Amino acid sequence: MTRETHRTRQSPDDLIALLDAADRLPVSEELRFLSCDLLGAGPGTSVVDVGCGAGRAVAELAERDVQAVGVDPSERVIAVARGRWPEADFRIAGAYELPLPDASVDGYRADKVFHELAEPERALAEARRVLVPGGRIVLVGQDWDTFVIDSDDPALTRTIVHVRADLTVGPRAARRYRNMLLDACFGDVTVEVHTGVFTGPVMLPLLTGLAEKACSTGAVTREQTDRWVAEQRARAEADRLFLALPMFMAAATAPR
Repeated sequence: MTRETHRTRQSPDDLIALLDAADRLPVSEELRFLSCDLLGAGPGTSVVDVGCGAGRAVAELAERDVQAVGVDPSERVIAVARGRWPEADFRIAGAYELPLPDASVDGYRADKVFHELAEPERALAEARRVLVPGGRIVLVGQDWDTFVIDSDDPALTRTIVHVRADLTVGPRAARRYRNMLLDACFGDVTVEVHTGVFTGPVMLPLLTGLAEKACSTGAVTREQTDRWVAEQRARAEADRLFLALPMFMAAATAPR
């Protein structure tokens, strides 16, 4: 079994709940629509959404009269996507072996996927294979070393963030999007950063998860974890929580 993604280490239902919560955030909706624009996705075009999760982006592409295919390695996630969007095309597959012919799609989209890949260059080679000459690719994701969190204990916060990052296969993949695309011979590469700012309780599960993962490694103690989480919860209740999360979006053109 290849280590293509560790998303499957979470239970599928937990993953779906996490993806649903992320999809509902205003910044996520903005990025989905922007990614479609950068793909040039319009009537008569075709797009593959890699790591499609529960399928919201595929459904939104279909609303644009785009022939969209969603792929994800999780059978459970694909089953949920098919249940929600029965008219859409969802397939069980990973980023390294897409179930598509050569030069068969106009666009390739991967949102919050490449930080999970042990071999991103292999995924980009596969993207080049399925894209038509001059087709468009868009990669979206966060840099796991770059969570900006206000806290009374900045040293502990830095430890939590960096330890959690080190548990990710490719925590700094997003900052490498441009160079990865250039190395894979894509052209017209652009990169944008869109920062979501969160000040309420909606992101408490994310912050709690960061701390618990760090605690599980032994890098921080249970007492430190509980104290840090309690502080963030108190900040949320007092309207004093602050989290800024930069999201990187890279777009490029396949060789002609």
